Order: sequence, then structure tokens, then C-alpha cells
Amino acid sequence: MSEEGGDKTTSKNMEGDLKEEIKKLKEQLESLKKQITESYDDEDQPLSIEKYKTGETKIPFISLRQRRRLAGHYGKISAMHWGGEGTKKLVSVSQDGKLIVWDAFLGTKINVIPLRSHWVMTCAFSNSEKFAASGGLDNLCTIHGIPDNEGKYVEEKPHRELKSHEGYLSCARFIENDAKILTSSGDNNCKLWDIENGEVINTFSDHTGDVMCVSPFEGTKIFISGSCDKTSVLWDYRSKNKVVSFPGHEADVNSVEFFPNGNAFASASEDSTCRLFDIRAKQQIQRYGNEKIKSPVTSLAFSRTGSHLFAGYGDFHFVAWDTPTAEIVQDVNAHHDRISTLALHPDGTALCTGSWDMTLSIWSS
Repeated sequence: MSEEGGDKTTSKNMEGDLKEEIKKLKEQLESLKKQITESYDDEDQPLSIEKYKTGETKIPFISLRQRRRLAGHYGKISAMHWGGEGTKKLVSVSQDGKLIVWDAFLGTKINVIPLRSHWVMTCAFSNSEKFAASGGLDNLCTIHGIPDNEGKYVEEKPHRELKSHEGYLSCARFIENDAKILTSSGDNNCKLWDIENGEVINTFSDHTGDVMCVSPFEGTKIFISGSCDKTSVLWDYRSKNKVVSFPGHEADVNSVEFFPNGNAFASASEDSTCRLFDIRAKQQIQRYGNEKIKSPVTSLAFSRTGSHLFAGYGDFHFVAWDTPTAEIVQDVNAHHDRISTLALHPDGTALCTGSWDMTLSIWSS
């Protein structure tokens, strides 16, 4: 055999050995992933173990009641968002093609803004309450100026139209004193925008499925995203690379929300569970769900202290969970159709739920 022929044979053998080694490593990786996921579904979660270890088994009782019902949309409500600290206002969007600014405490409309697309999926309200954002299947993030005079039907040209995403807009949140906005999309990306210049500051690409939600932590440079790839990812605005990824869910992640102190976050999924992840430990510490709950979790919010986690479900209910023990402290049959959105007032005094039954409800104790 020639020297050249021998070299080719050796090269092929090395290539075959390398492929076999890669195959074994991939199998080990999948096995480890499976072990982690199975541990996430154990009944004894780290937070529960710690709670009962200290002997603190008393579960605080709450009783939320409906205080207002906001009716005015003529299509399924897709999203809602409260204004800044001390606000009495919120915005909502619906498949009737309208963005409505509400006085949540009086239950009245303040402004109505017609949207260019009826297929709207998200909205956001700036802390200054001077701007609102909307987006959906038009792939745009549209920034609307909110007029000072109440009772106005606004047909003015949008303040800005931010165009760069190649898929539907699933979520948007104002940050840094309304100068910037964070968006997520069906194109698997999140983007940070300069609103006045209408330019993309940074694009965050790591998810392998549609990104459904984002949650920034106010006063910091970090945010969480949730995706149809079943993971949540922690990001830093200043870097295009992820900080850490959190697996565990068995289906799409629909909503994410930071714990009040910023050291943890919760996620809601189509797999009918919510999960609590500790960012410092980089692991799941609690799971919220049971065999009776079969509906997807569409949205979630923490109480002001973090002692309760509120979750909205596709079967018209919302549930208040005790955060440490994952015990249900209140189960409310809130609407006549799927709850699509849920958020807590910035001062923690009221909870708002929005539904496909075309109404919003304000709840408080």
C-alpha cells in the first residue's frame, strides 16, 4: 500500500473515532438534561424543603374581590399594562383594533387610539404615561403619543414606527425613562431600541424558537426572555451574548416576571405550570402546578412583597399561589373566556386581569 493510501485510511479512522466520540458526548448531554428536567418536577422543591425545615408552615390567606369591570372593547383582549408608580391608568389592546387608556379606579375610558392592524398582540405603557406601544402581526413596534386632554379619540400619526423584526411582535416594555424600548418577536430575537432615533441598539439572539415575552428589572441592565424553545434566558443590555439559560419547562414559555428583589424570576408555560428560578444558584427552586390544573398558564405577576404569585389560566381562572410552599391560597373564576393578560398595580394594591371575553377586571382585597 502506498504512503498516500495509508494516510487516507488513518485519516478516515480518526474521523470515524471523532464522530463516535461526539455521538457519545451528545448522548451524555441529553441524559444530563433529562435528569435535570426530571428533578425540576420532583414534589420536594428546594424552596419547599427550606420553608418546612424552618418550621414556617403557616400559609397566609388572601381574599381578592372584583372592584371594577372595564367594558369597552369589541374583540378579544390581547394585553394590558399599568402606568407608572402611583398611577390610576392602564392601557389595553384588543382585536377590535383599538388601544384604550383607562382610568382603572373609575372604570372609564380616557383615550381611544385606533391601530393600523387588528392583529395586535402586545402593549406597553411608559412610566411617564406620555407614550404607549403596540405591536403584533404587522412586525412593527408602534409608539403612540398620549394626549393630555381626556376623552379624545386619537387619530394622529404615531410618534414612531420601529421596523426591524422579521416576525410578529410578541412583547414590548419601556425602559430607562421612556428613552428606550425592549421588544421580543417571532423571529427568535429580542431587540433594544432608541425610540427617538428609531434605531436598534442591540439584538439578542440565542433562542431557537419564537420569543414570547420579556421582563426588564428596573434600575439595572438585565432582563429575562421566555420562548417557545421551552427556555428562559437572562440577558445584559450591554452584551449580545446571553448570561445564562434556564431550561425546565416542557412546552412554550408564555410569560416571565422578576421576583421583587431581582434575585429570582418566575415563568409561565403551556405545560400548565409556573416555575421559580434562582438567578444566583442558576436553578429552579419551586414549581407551581398540580394534577387538577390542565390549562396553559398565560400570564403571571408577583405581589409587592413576593409572598404570592398570581397566575392567569386558559380555563378562565386565575390562581394566587403561596410563593414559598407552592400551595394555592385563592382560586378565582374570573372571566367567561381565556385570561390572556394579568398584571399587578405598581404599588401592589390592585390586580388587573384581561380576557378574550372582551373585558378587564380590577381585583383587590
